[in-house]
Amino acid sequence: MTLIFQSMSIGEVRTYGAAPFGAAVIHGGPGAPGYMASVARELSPSTGVLEPLQSAASLDGQVDELAEQLRPYNSGAITLIGSSWGATLSLLVAAKSRLVLRKLILIGSAVFDAENSARTRETRLGRLSASDRDAFMLLNAELSGAAREQRNERLVRMVKLLDPVDFFDPISTDLETIAVHADINHQVWADFVQLRDDGDRLRRLFANIAIPVVIIHGDYDPHPLAGVEPFLRSCVSDVTTHLLSRCGHYPWMERHARAEFFRLVKKEIGIDVNA
Repeated sequence: MTLIFQSMSIGEVRTYGAAPFGAAVIHGGPGAPGYMASVARELSPSTGVLEPLQSAASLDGQVDELAEQLRPYNSGAITLIGSSWGATLSLLVAAKSRLVLRKLILIGSAVFDAENSARTRETRLGRLSASDRDAFMLLNAELSGAAREQRNERLVRMVKLLDPVDFFDPISTDLETIAVHADINHQVWADFVQLRDDGDRLRRLFANIAIPVVIIHGDYDPHPLAGVEPFLRSCVSDVTTHLLSRCGHYPWMERHARAEFFRLVKKEIGIDVNA
């Protein structure tokens, strides 16, 4: 995974293909912009694609920022294609904003309860070797006391340690992430945990979503599907699930799942897969 630290302009949006822009790829992290670029490139010959780069350092800030990034392009309905944290952010924007959205496609979504969040962590740590697990835990312990750039560097090293456990059989592990921001990651995630664990608040919020939600999940993804699908089916009326075999957290990078992943995404956003 190649990681370059650089400043981002608030509201920066990269565009692929030509208008009208029928889809937007939403990166995860939080605080890891750029890693959906290859998905945007693959889809762009058939539809214009937006790639918003989030820089806000709070949950509400990211929701508002993404809505404002998309608004100038929202002359027609947009499908949001969110990966990991980006899937959750897409749900929040659909629930809270007045954007005209056609559909949400959730790739390897973060989970929606504390129990499955702990299970995700346990799965990741359990797949590491003893030495890598010790290194990961040490880096995590050092994060809070380090200076800003040192926090970023430690988070990069933690992400690299997780590469082998988040992928099943990758074509490459270079996600083209252009930056890693530890402070954004920490604060946005802390805000989301507070929302997630506040009684039934998240379920009531997602009940505002009136568009189709499509879940695409790898069977080797450390985020258990049990922490995603049942929750969404309890509060969203139109949910479809596709489980990809021999596939980790980033299906477009997986040797065995890439073709089926793009077939599904193209079909869901209205691209003729037989053309």
